[in-house]
Amino acid sequence: MSFSDLLISPALMMIFDVLTIFPDILRGFLSRGLISQARKRGLIDVGLWDLRRFADDRHDSVDDRPYGGGPGMVLKPGPFFRGVRAIRAGRGGGHVVLLTSRGELLSQDKLVELSEKENLILLCGRYEGVDQRVTRLCQDQISIGDYVLSGGEVPAAVLIEGVGRMVSGFVGNSGSVETDSFYEKDILGPPQYTRPREFEGLRVPEVLLSGDHGKIAEFRRKKAEERTREFRPDLLED
Repeated sequence: MSFSDLLISPALMMIFDVLTIFPDILRGFLSRGLISQARKRGLIDVGLWDLRRFADDRHDSVDDRPYGGGPGMVLKPGPFFRGVRAIRAGRGGGHVVLLTSRGELLSQDKLVELSEKENLILLCGRYEGVDQRVTRLCQDQISIGDYVLSGGEVPAAVLIEGVGRMVSGFVGNSGSVETDSFYEKDILGPPQYTRPREFEGLRVPEVLLSGDHGKIAEFRRKKAEERTREFRPDLLED
């Protein structure tokens, strides 16, 4: 399968719905750069849903103390179940992903897999997490790294960006995507240079100025391997 075969046809809009108690965190992210352009061009659609809309009491409460004791609060299952059902009814379905530090570590392969779904519903946890019963709604549970964040909004932004880049037309030049780190499995991207040719005594490698595309490709491949060996030797071992 070629790289172009992995890209989603622009005729198919990629749909994301995010269920969170802080939708405003994502509004700025969605209004700038390639994400904003892709939304305007109809390549992707992102719906932001306030979890409190699906609360069932007059205080719009979505969290409570954990059974068994312990610090912090846990997000209740009811608002998530009602929210997912409402989104699915409106969209005609949806692949549900819980963003959690306890999930599968996100990889480029996983982004490709998720890009094959027609629409994704992203659930953002907060506080001490979500009630375990929420996982019954989910087809995937994903972590963006071995560390803990305050909530799932930043991971949701990461996933939207990563999957969005797989939509044909999202990035103006598909070659820019193809040369990213991890698109060629188990190797980081090569170093990049631009003008000026010399900056504070540091010069651009002459091969990049040669116009010889074969030598340039060989140079970049070699440097990518060196960078991978230096920063991520585990990838080469795998």
